[in-house]
Amino acid sequence: MELLVPIVLLASGLAAGVMMWTQLGGWPLLTSLPPDRYVATHAFFATRFDPFMPACMLLTVGGDVALAALAVRAATPLFLSAAVLAAGAIAISLLRNVPVNSWIRSLDPANLPADFPAVDPRRSWGAWNRVRAVFTVAAFAANCTALPLLIQ
Repeated sequence: MELLVPIVLLASGLAAGVMMWTQLGGWPLLTSLPPDRYVATHAFFATRFDPFMPACMLLTVGGDVALAALAVRAATPLFLSAAVLAAGAIAISLLRNVPVNSWIRSLDPANLPADFPAVDPRRSWGAWNRVRAVFTVAAFAANCTALPLLIQ
């Protein structure tokens, strides 16, 4: 458990940090760009966070489940909550954000579909990204809150 705690905190913290960056910098930038520059920039960002984010999220879920099983009872609900929140962020990523990222990467910014203004995914992608950001930050907060309970 002594090795698992810092690994989970690191993975969870890095994931939360990336998601905060998307809310504070990445998302405001993406919403301000014209469609062609949006597609190019979104595609650039999407390729930079794989496999980093999936690895952080999977380490968080797996580590939190293991810590819930190994930790003192008082910390167990927090570790389980963190695992569920991180798993929720993974589910949103797989079902909502990753498909959009893949589609955006397949587009040619210089030759966007004629109906792009009607199918522009920014509003939906941004809403789901906010939810997964909240889940990821909440998972990190739960992990941090569990720490003092391990020392008791």
